Amino acid sequence: MSSFFDTKIEFLKGVGPQRAALFNKELNIFTFGELLQHYPFRYEDRTKFFKVRELHSDMEAVQVIAKIRKVELIGMGNKKRLVAHVADETGEMEMTWFKGIVWVQKHLVTGAVFVFLGKPAQFGRKWSIAHPEMEPLTTANENRNNFQPIYSTTEKLKARFLDSKGISKIMEQLVQICIPHIQETISVGIKEQYQLIDRQLAIQEIHFPTKPDQLQRARRRMKFEEFFFLQLRLLMMKVARTEKYQGQILNNTELLIEFYTNHIPFELTNAQKRVIRESYGDLKSGKQMNRLIQGDVGSGKTMVAFICALIAISSGAQSCLMAPTEILANQHYAGLKEFADMMGLKIALLTGSTKKSARKVIHEELLSGELKILIGTHALLEDIVQFQNLALAIVDEQHRFGVAQRAKLWAKNQKYIPHVLVMTATPIPRTLAMTLYGDLDVSVIDEMPAGRKPIQTVHRYDKDRLKVFGFINEEVKKGRQIYIVYPLIEESEKMDLKNVIDGYESISRAFPNYPISIVNGSMKADAKEYEMQRFVKGETKIMVATTVIEVGVNVPNASVMIIENAERFGLSQLHQLRGRVGRGAEQSYCVLMSKYELSKDSRVRLETMVRTNDGFEIADVDLKLRGPGDMMGTQQSGITDLLIADLSKDAAILTLARDAVQQLLAVDPELALPENAPVLRQVKQQKKTAVNWSRIS
Repeated sequence: MSSFFDTKIEFLKGVGPQRAALFNKELNIFTFGELLQHYPFRYEDRTKFFKVRELHSDMEAVQVIAKIRKVELIGMGNKKRLVAHVADETGEMEMTWFKGIVWVQKHLVTGAVFVFLGKPAQFGRKWSIAHPEMEPLTTANENRNNFQPIYSTTEKLKARFLDSKGISKIMEQLVQICIPHIQETISVGIKEQYQLIDRQLAIQEIHFPTKPDQLQRARRRMKFEEFFFLQLRLLMMKVARTEKYQGQILNNTELLIEFYTNHIPFELTNAQKRVIRESYGDLKSGKQMNRLIQGDVGSGKTMVAFICALIAISSGAQSCLMAPTEILANQHYAGLKEFADMMGLKIALLTGSTKKSARKVIHEELLSGELKILIGTHALLEDIVQFQNLALAIVDEQHRFGVAQRAKLWAKNQKYIPHVLVMTATPIPRTLAMTLYGDLDVSVIDEMPAGRKPIQTVHRYDKDRLKVFGFINEEVKKGRQIYIVYPLIEESEKMDLKNVIDGYESISRAFPNYPISIVNGSMKADAKEYEMQRFVKGETKIMVATTVIEVGVNVPNASVMIIENAERFGLSQLHQLRGRVGRGAEQSYCVLMSKYELSKDSRVRLETMVRTNDGFEIADVDLKLRGPGDMMGTQQSGITDLLIADLSKDAAILTLARDAVQQLLAVDPELALPENAPVLRQVKQQKKTAVNWSRIS
């Protein structure tokens, strides 16, 4: 059943087919409902007037009441401009027009008093506004009491007189005809508990606010609603998953106790202990675990995963760990084999490079149950890989695997969906984690192991290069190894290759006596692996690379990370790269090289890196700078396409909305109570996705 809000916008007075086609193409707006949700991005306070002497360049748009002293045309041809010299009792300024000069000139009368509106700019000592809005001063506009909404638009729309003012006129009549059709979406109880105004009033006030406090209440109401239904969708999926999918009960801790008593090489941090307790609670519950473990590089996520695997093995089941690259799979295997051998547990590695004869043995031992832990890459997904009883699937660097690919892994146990433990070394701000992973239980390891020295980070400019080379030389003489990373300058492997090759040549000239490795994205996998292994073994002292090493090898002897053109990297990438060093007992360093001229955002990124090693603080700054969609990549954009709420600024409202949803579902999981009818109606109207991927993260 189509609703009033599905009406095509061409039927709105003042739009018509041609303007509608522009709205479709330029703003992706087709219906009344979509246009109504094209909210203003800011408001101009038309209640305030400024004197000329009060102006400063940080102001967005100001209103000035001034008398026209003189009007003149300056310049010739294309460079012609119209200038009105105006003044109030505090000073003089200029109003300037480069377009529409003939029309404007007719309305400018010397001696008349006008209200001018626009962004002030200072040239020398004189203030100027280019292309101001203007209207003759009247009692009405001198005493008006309103906030003008400013709508986003495009050059093509402006050409059809659909600038912010034009859109505002259309929006006025749209709001008027829509108001009677706007239904409440939230139950009375929730509105009262969280002091939310009615939806009709909120939409009216968002587009045409009457007072600042009303606008604030309207925006709060609509942000709450947006977060509420986003969280409701995620948490309903979670409820459905936990009710529908049973998990194998894994409650035997014999191996865990033995490992903890006799073999563990270091004391666990309190954060690791907390996350193990949370995971164990899931594993023994009889419900399928779906848990995300967030922790910085080096915080001990893999040890937590191994302990969970021990619980599974004690309970008569098998575990697997899937990593995105062979290098990472090898690294996990080398690290965990040491512990598995201590415990007398059979562990194996399965990657694309595993020989056919070794594969055959692995397949047989998996089916017999003799093989307890399998570490691997995408090779684990092959149909021929069958387990006797897979109870726990651990996925490292989850965002590098497609959801459908992971689904294959969960199908490898016919009786139970395996428990899922996802590990990510990219710290995600709490607001983003609640939104992107709202259907997962999130555990955070926010503590680093004792004795680990924090990496010292410094920012140096190109002019300091000789000093940096001297520092590299000193570190290599101490027996340390160095990473030097170059950015992907353009989305082109050729440019990427040229950049890193130039770097390799200049480093080779600077350090002719040191063996140097080079790794970049255009190299074949075996050549890349060969170069990486030379560096791991210490055969080369300096590794010149592109960002392919962002998620890569663990080289405890590498103590210095030099990042060239650091201003070209995002914050999370800089943090990931820095995490390649600091793996050993020695003091490690990260040197951020950049040109001298930096944008404001670049400067904030580099200053943040120098100031803190805390991945969660860095992720928060990153969220504020880049926004959620950019942080998580295009595959998550559907979840973070918020129309009015902002994950980086509205964390408090998001938390309230999530609390409200949790309370609601605890009492009425089916939304069957009469008072929740508005919520159920809204849920049914929202688009449903075809596949419930929530059970596989």
